[in-house]
Amino acid sequence: MFPRLQYITFQLVLILALGLSACASFSGPTATPTPAEPTQTPIPPTSTPPPLAAVVNGEWITETEFQAELDRYLAAGQALGNEVDSDDAAQVVLDDLIAQVLLAQAARDDGFEITESDLESRIESLASQVGGMDALAAWQSEHGYTEESFQSALRRAAEAAWMRDKIIMAVPGTAEQVHAQQILLYNEDIARQVSNQLKAGADFADLAALYDPNAGGELGWFPRAYLLEPELEEAAFSLEPGQYSDVIETEVGYHILLVLERDPQHQLSPDAYLVMQEKALQDWLAQKRDESKIVLAP
Repeated sequence: MFPRLQYITFQLVLILALGLSACASFSGPTATPTPAEPTQTPIPPTSTPPPLAAVVNGEWITETEFQAELDRYLAAGQALGNEVDSDDAAQVVLDDLIAQVLLAQAARDDGFEITESDLESRIESLASQVGGMDALAAWQSEHGYTEESFQSALRRAAEAAWMRDKIIMAVPGTAEQVHAQQILLYNEDIARQVSNQLKAGADFADLAALYDPNAGGELGWFPRAYLLEPELEEAAFSLEPGQYSDVIETEVGYHILLVLERDPQHQLSPDAYLVMQEKALQDWLAQKRDESKIVLAP
């Protein structure tokens, strides 16, 4: 099925591992929010900026920050025994850092503000969870943070997480869905034979059970953008209840779909709801990137 919620920077993973909740301790927008002053560092027109990996709407992502995140990302992959291509890793890290900046900027524009006392309280809370300020300082050093960069990362990650949560929590719990069953085969000739049997009057459920004794080809209810195979989704939403498709070829095999039910506003399953949240987040980020001025280092 569709990938689960994927966007979360490695930096944010580290911070969340220490117990950060974007909704805890920080104040959200008031009834008449006044956007907080951006914490970004615009490029001064008369001074030379540090080496930069990217500039997002005037906000720097320094080469030092990018490299530190990339090193942590590669180290995590090695610790898990995964071979990570360095070029692919660099693109993942840069994309995630840009996404985090875009989310953080939107949070500030929406009136979300983290005061210095909020930040200090959160750092104290994190320190208590890991065994004190010395332990937290050691963790920061081990993961390539200075005190300043850690506070900056903590602030921006909390802003980004707050905006991410706002986007995904706005996703409705219902959507147009179909309830379908399939016969999945791995040989085209056999699939054509089964299709002919159906046209001759064979029972779909009997054939589905024959080729899938465990689940009987049951796909359950699903909304648009849920299935990995777009051909199946297109077919499913083009059929009325009681109708079945012709043979549909995908990378998985050869499918014949039967639509059992259709509902314009059916309750999403927890798994489908996660998929819809992921789609909403990725759509938001894609639009925000299109609207933003993002300059990458040459």
